[in-house]
Amino acid sequence: MHSSAPIEVPPLAKQEIPDKLYFRIGDVSRLAGVKPYVLRYWETEFPAIAPKKSGTGQRLYRRKDVELILEIKHLLYEKRFTIEGARKAIDSRGKPAAAPKRATKDIKQAMLFTPPAPDISSIRTELVDILALLK
Repeated sequence: MHSSAPIEVPPLAKQEIPDKLYFRIGDVSRLAGVKPYVLRYWETEFPAIAPKKSGTGQRLYRRKDVELILEIKHLLYEKRFTIEGARKAIDSRGKPAAAPKRATKDIKQAMLFTPPAPDISSIRTELVDILALLK
């Protein structure tokens, strides 16, 4: 007889990633617990996953790729995000919201201390005056 009690999911444990420079798709598949075709699909949906290719065409993932794949898996499988939602979450994490405001503030502040550019007619007048002095 089946119990109707909810299944408890243990908290997300930090995945151990071996200390290597590159990982082949089979290695990443085993680490992440997803099939290789899922990884290839995620490459098309998440531009940040960009494995290099060996001379024989084998995908070579870097550690940061593996970490990103584990994060994507967490968002999709445990947090139940859609692909689009996971993509937005990944994209937004690298862009702090305060950055554009700060840049605008810095530009406005720089404009306060920068002398205004002279207009072309005043430059022309000054050059004509200099020319007259040289004659």
